[in-house]
Amino acid sequence: MTEPFHYGGQAVIEGVMIRGKEGVAISVRQPDGQLNVVKQPLASVYKGRLRKMPLIRGVIALVETLVLGTQSLLHSAQVAAAEEAGEKIPTAVLWGTVAVSLALGVALFFMVPLFATRYLIDPYVDSNLLRNVFEGLIRIGIFVAYLKVMSLIPDIRKVFAYHGAEHKVVNAYEAGVPLDVDSVRMYSTAHARCGTAFLFIVLVVAIFVFALVGQPSLWIRILSRVALIPVIAAIGYEIMKFGASHSRNPVVRILLAPGLLLQAMTTREPDDSQIEAAISALSEVIKIDQTADSGCST
Repeated sequence: MTEPFHYGGQAVIEGVMIRGKEGVAISVRQPDGQLNVVKQPLASVYKGRLRKMPLIRGVIALVETLVLGTQSLLHSAQVAAAEEAGEKIPTAVLWGTVAVSLALGVALFFMVPLFATRYLIDPYVDSNLLRNVFEGLIRIGIFVAYLKVMSLIPDIRKVFAYHGAEHKVVNAYEAGVPLDVDSVRMYSTAHARCGTAFLFIVLVVAIFVFALVGQPSLWIRILSRVALIPVIAAIGYEIMKFGASHSRNPVVRILLAPGLLLQAMTTREPDDSQIEAAISALSEVIKIDQTADSGCST
């Protein structure tokens, strides 16, 4: 039996990106009020056999999220810049900003907890497991504080509203209701497959994976925090996938609860125009998939 495909995406600047089986659609609200919608096919690596293999699919999903997510954000930034300033931002500047952001993210969420644990916890705790638990708790604390700070920035709050719109439209589609604003508005801004919930799972999994490394030299520990990110993401992806498939199980719901609670910080109730953008993106990828399916059946 073929496993049903699950649509998903992310919020971008003034819009939403949705990933389908065969393509991606990005719907961005321009300053003039019109929707700018672009579509592009998915590279074969994102939809081939490896994308369905346990653990390996998690690594591919991580790469896919970074690449497609970054491309979508850059596109939405270009749309806003072209409309407001009359010119595009140089691509090198945008990719440079992304590279710096990724480096800062690794430093903030992996290096800072490592050094904080080494100098504040290690001298007083002999247990390797407890040291990693403390490091993990520091990492989670930084993550929650980061989300809280981001939620206070007006422009980010608007992105979080588009994030809520993305969840609403996917929830509505999975419930089988018509994709119109009135129907979609009734659905929740929370979703079990959300990237926020995934990141929380990754932070918890990291505690146990890093514990297996032990307490080698500081340089080995630093390298392990970076080199093991794909491994942690692969395990986290499988846990999230299992949880999303069994979200009605009471025990699973309890385990998923922290990630769902964090979504309250990264989503907001969208207005009708934001819901329209999400509907537009999802509708486009559905059309792409239906066209591809028709082509395969003829």
